[in-house]
Amino acid sequence: MNNQILLKEQLQTKLKDIQSKNDGYPITNLQLNKTLVAEIAQLTAELENCNPHPHPLVSATALLEGAWLLKYSTAREIRALASLPLGLQVGKVYQAIDITNKQFFNLAFVKHSLGLLSGYVKVTASFEPAIEDVSPVPNKRINVYFDKRYLAIEKILGIDTPLLNPFKVVPANNPQGRIATLDITYLDETLRIGRGGDGSLFILTKSADIPEL
Repeated sequence: MNNQILLKEQLQTKLKDIQSKNDGYPITNLQLNKTLVAEIAQLTAELENCNPHPHPLVSATALLEGAWLLKYSTAREIRALASLPLGLQVGKVYQAIDITNKQFFNLAFVKHSLGLLSGYVKVTASFEPAIEDVSPVPNKRINVYFDKRYLAIEKILGIDTPLLNPFKVVPANNPQGRIATLDITYLDETLRIGRGGDGSLFILTKSADIPEL
C-alpha cells in the first residue's frame, strides 16, 4: 500500500509540473521529450502493478461513476487536439460515466487563441463489460460503441450562440472490423488509468466541476 501511494504521488506530481506550463490542459507524449515520456510510462506501469482493484468491473464499479478529467494520453485522437487549425486550442477534456445506463460521453473544450470564439466537441457512447475466452467473468475490459459526435460553438466574441450549440451532429466513428475496447488498469477514488485496444494510454483524475450541457 505504501508503495502504491508513493508511486501515485510521484506520477501525479510529475504530470502537475508538466501541466503547469500548459495551463493545466491535457498533455500528450508528442509534447514531451523522450526522457519524460519514458519516466511517465515507467511510473504508470509500476502503479498499474499496485492496482488496488485488479477486477474493477466486479468489485469497484461505483468508483467509475461520475466525471473524470484527462491529464495525459498517448491516444491518436487526443494528440490530434493539440494541433487544431485556425488558431483553435484545446482546453479541458472530460469523460463522464453513467454506470447504471452503461453510457458515457467524452467532452473536449476548444477556444480560439485570441478569444474570438469558444465551444466544444462531445462524443457519446455506450459500453458493456467484455467477456473474454479465458474467463467468463468480467475483469477489467469494456467494449465501447461510439454513438454521436456533437460540434458546438458556445460563444463568439463573448456573446452566447445558442443556435450553434450544437451546429453539427454526426455519427461517431467506430473502428472497422473490430470492437473498440478499453482496459481499466488502475482505479481508486481519485485516479484512473486505462489502455485502449491499440495500446493508447489514458490517465485521468476524478472531477467535480464538469458543466451541464
